[in-house]
Amino acid sequence: VNTIREILKVVAQPGMVSLAGGIPAPESFPIDILQKLTQSVLEQYGPASLQYDPTEGFAPLRHALAKDLAARKDIQTTPEDIFIASGSQGVLDAAGKVFISQGDPVVVESPTYLGAIQAFDPYEPRYVTLESDDQGPIPESLEKVLDKEPVKFIYLVPTFQNPTGRTIPLDRRQRIAEIIQARDVLLIEDDPYGDLRYAGQPIPPIKTLAPGHVIYVSTLSKVFAPGLRIGYYIAPQSVRDWLVIVKQGVDLHTSTFNQALAAEYIQGGHLEKHLPHIIRLYKPKKDAMLAALEAYLPEAFTWSKPEGGMFVWVEGPAGYDMQELYHRCIKRNVAFVPGQFFFTDPAAGTHTMRLNFTMADGATIDAAIKKLADVITAS
Repeated sequence: VNTIREILKVVAQPGMVSLAGGIPAPESFPIDILQKLTQSVLEQYGPASLQYDPTEGFAPLRHALAKDLAARKDIQTTPEDIFIASGSQGVLDAAGKVFISQGDPVVVESPTYLGAIQAFDPYEPRYVTLESDDQGPIPESLEKVLDKEPVKFIYLVPTFQNPTGRTIPLDRRQRIAEIIQARDVLLIEDDPYGDLRYAGQPIPPIKTLAPGHVIYVSTLSKVFAPGLRIGYYIAPQSVRDWLVIVKQGVDLHTSTFNQALAAEYIQGGHLEKHLPHIIRLYKPKKDAMLAALEAYLPEAFTWSKPEGGMFVWVEGPAGYDMQELYHRCIKRNVAFVPGQFFFTDPAAGTHTMRLNFTMADGATIDAAIKKLADVITAS
């Protein structure tokens, strides 16, 4: 945890070009309509928008999300089945509390989302990792794991995964859905980036293929504003009451006012209008990064070519030390995240790095990747 904190401190230094953070570009926030949204929240909901509210979530937001998910992701659900959280991080922590006792096996990808590891770690699980390739986790590996282990749940980020940018193709999703239904295992499907698609066709969430076995988790952080901390989940009947009880103990409920803003943002058609703007903003940045990697990186390096999301994953030759490279790059004012922090096995991933393209413009990305390549070849 502290290592990432240290990296973020370094990133804040003046003159540093950061390809490290996983944060949306400030120019992706719909600042221009925020005043209007605030006005309409106060007019429509008045004091109710400033009052305590049910733990499950603000009713108008749950209604808005149910309609939006049906229209855009083909997730057919009712407002009563949607629960609001303080960012998707809130859901991951709640899942840890509800499901994990010390030593319980939890299945994760390798590498996986660092925030999930941080959410689960306090409950002391034993991580079991899946074998994966450039299309994400291999279903046969999941079967093998489930043959051996009475796992508490599987945690996956199927679309534009953080950190690799990989997307699990439809045939694999179908196979994973079959496996979890046959074995009666719970899957947490974390989908923060699915809306950020710059090429190719959307792939249905695993939730649509195995609704009774998936907790679908998503967030408005990447398509509205992360500071509002609005996440949500749809969980099978058998587990959702527990997740609500756990949240009651933590924060009673997510900010009513922020939920009301989110409800107005979606209901008023603003999300639909604003999403193309975010995509127009990020697509050229992603293209600039892939072009720069192609132009400057030595032959022994390979990288993911995502169709969306916020990240590109780079692998150096086996045994390459990315941490050491990181320290040399910092001196040249370029920051990235060494990939090993995304593995549950501390010895894994030393030859990998995660690059983020949302925070810098194309020319800056090009110059930063060129510097990175210079530092690599100078060693």
